[in-house]
Amino acid sequence: MVIRSFLKPAKEVPTTWWSSTNPMDTRPRISTLTILCIGLWIFGTGDAILIAAGIGNTPWTVLAEGIAKMMGGSIGQATLLVSFAVLFLWIPLKERPGVGTILNAILIAAAIEYMLPVMPTPDGTFQAVIQVLIGVVLVGIGSGIYLTANLGPGPRDGWMTGIQRISGVPIGSVRAGIEISVVIIGWLLGGTVGLGTLLFAILIGPIVAVSLNVAGRVGAEH
Repeated sequence: MVIRSFLKPAKEVPTTWWSSTNPMDTRPRISTLTILCIGLWIFGTGDAILIAAGIGNTPWTVLAEGIAKMMGGSIGQATLLVSFAVLFLWIPLKERPGVGTILNAILIAAAIEYMLPVMPTPDGTFQAVIQVLIGVVLVGIGSGIYLTANLGPGPRDGWMTGIQRISGVPIGSVRAGIEISVVIIGWLLGGTVGLGTLLFAILIGPIVAVSLNVAGRVGAEH
């Protein structure tokens, strides 16, 4: 019964003892910053595991990999470049980044940059699928942790919500349109699209929802 209660998906981002009361707080508590950074590093590590599996990346990493191949840089460097490029797209939408927004751009890219070289490369499809599943779970857990810090959305999420606010198009349609577009562009540039991309698309929503629920319950206990 207790396990079932923890695994019940959350319907919204919960408030925890470490959550900031103001997303635009420029001087958040150390505990909030620490948990935010842990969540972002776990997210980036999960992304690195997915990349190393070699059977398909997350939509935005497909784009980053394509840009990296085009420019001759690393995927981590391209991820940072994409994040800050997206932040510039916030300007006409009049969105405001928070501390978490900037750290999101920096730490996820750093985790990919430093963790990817030490990740194993699977020998077969079965091992690759297992590695993808581990990566997706870590991305979901990292998302659940950093979202509860409430220090501003990530660059891509803020862009998505800004477009939705300006256009009035349903958020699901905006998200789908953006992610399909970046996958296509990334694939055309040489990014890896495959079974891993599909598994991520199917599983990430439920895993983030469960992670938020667990974080909310753990955070409420303190």
